[in-house]
Amino acid sequence: MASVDLQTIQPASVVDARGSACPGPLLEAKKAIGKVKVGDVLEILSNDPGTKNDIPVWAKKVGHEYLGHVAADGYERIFVRRTK
Repeated sequence: MASVDLQTIQPASVVDARGSACPGPLLEAKKAIGKVKVGDVLEILSNDPGTKNDIPVWAKKVGHEYLGHVAADGYERIFVRRTK
């Protein structure tokens, strides 16, 4: 995992999956990652507790870089860098 300040990172795209239950946030992330350029960051907003575990597993499996997550007000901000 890269040492990136997640509080100040500027994502290329944000997926707001709050209110969506598993596997909704993961499916939204899969769809959105193809719309950002290689090297850019996708931010996923989710209040589903499983998402912060599912996204890193998916990112590693498909070869993207999971940057981490930060808690926000009732949801998580999850960051993935597109690598291919």
